[in-house]
Amino acid sequence: MFTKVIFGLISMALFTVFVGAVVVKLKDPALIVVVVAGLAMMVYDFIEFLREKD
Repeated sequence: MFTKVIFGLISMALFTVFVGAVVVKLKDPALIVVVVAGLAMMVYDFIEFLREKD
């Protein structure tokens, strides 16, 4: 369980940094909406992944 949390947080942080750099560089409102939706789906999936049994 602990490794699931650690690796999940690392992957979310890496994805946020990777996509965040593109968003900051382009500053397109449509891209920001898509990235925020993708981040929200990623967080929801992570929470559901933690709730399932091993």
